[in-house]
This record gives sequence, structure tokens and C-alpha cells, in this order.
Amino acid sequence: MSTLSRDLRRALENTVRQARRTAEPGARKVIEQLAVHHHEPWPGMTPSQRELRNRLRAHGRQLGDRHDDRRGVQGIDRLTTECAYEDWHRMLFARYLAECELLIEPQSGVAISLAECEELARAEGRDWLELAAEYAQRMLPQIFRSGDPVLEVALPPETRSALEDLMKALPRDVFVADDSLGWVYQYWQADRKEEVNRSERKIGADELPAVTQLFTEDYMV
Repeated sequence: MSTLSRDLRRALENTVRQARRTAEPGARKVIEQLAVHHHEPWPGMTPSQRELRNRLRAHGRQLGDRHDDRRGVQGIDRLTTECAYEDWHRMLFARYLAECELLIEPQSGVAISLAECEELARAEGRDWLELAAEYAQRMLPQIFRSGDPVLEVALPPETRSALEDLMKALPRDVFVADDSLGWVYQYWQADRKEEVNRSERKIGADELPAVTQLFTEDYMV
């Protein structure tokens, strides 16, 4: 069984931490551009943007973002967190599939690399991640799912580019190690866990995942 070396684990941790620091401000920016937090849509928003806004507001309430019925405003903290998490992890899982030869082009039935996926996307005038998600949905339908409004939020180009650079900078060995996926979520929560521990405040529902959901290595079981 192949496991991450200490150096690779450190590289993965640094990358995932930076990914969250990059993704969340970008997610918040685009969610605010869609007026999800505001009591009404911004003037000039298209019908499709208004429809997405309504779906995002409903989804945010399901996540626990509070809606002020009197003023019509709504929190977006949990929606922002989920949007950032989903976008980064779809990108990361697309590369996992590609490196493990599980990203299958459906017409040929042949496994393709991310570079080949990007080439196919350019030929079709599409976003490579959208195309990869379409291919990967058969393999991981819970991650590359359709109909989720969060997955319809396009991060700002500068955020997307920075996340792609982070993902592509990770060495291939990270993606073929048996334990790497187990570390990803814990590293995503690492900054938040440190923040909660430093605050010394009572742990509530918002803080609980960051301090309790830890990856257990095989030798500990």
C-alpha cells in the first residue's frame, strides 16, 4: 500500500490550506455579485441570474444561513464555505481520477489525462472542469452531481486560475497514494480548527466539524 511521505503530506497540507484561503474570498465575491445576501436582485441581473440567486438563497437557508424576514437580507457564510469547498474539491477529484486512469471519455471508453480533457474542452469551446465533471459523474455521482446550484456558481477568473495553479503544482505521487484523500478534508479544516482553538470560546455547530472530523491512519485502527 502506497502512503504519503512526510514531505508529500506537508506539500498537500500547504496546498489545501492555501486553496481554502484563495477559494472563499472568491466565492464570497461572486455570491455577493448575485445579490444572494441582499433583499432584492441587483438592477440589470438577467433572468437566469435571478433564478440562480433564488436557488442559492434557498440552499443557503438549508445549510443554516439565517434569513431576516423583516429586512429580507440573508447571511451567506455557510453558502460561501460550501461553494469554495465544492469548487476546489471537484477540481482536485478530477485530477485524482485522471492520475488513476479513471477519467473516461464516454464515446471512446478510454481513460484520458487532464491535459487531454483540456484539449477536448478547447475544441468544444467549453470549460475543462465542466467537461471533466460530465465525464466523472458516472464514476463519482455524489461529487460531480447535477442540479446543485452551488456547482453553477462560477468563481472569478483570477480565483479559478489560482486554484488551478495550486492543483497542478501538486506532484503525481500525491494523487496515487492510498491515504491522500483521507487527509484532504482535515487539511481543509486546519486553519479553521486553529482559529477555534485559539478563541477558547464554546464550540457550537459552526465550529464542531473543524475540531472533531479528523483522519485516522491505518496503523491507528
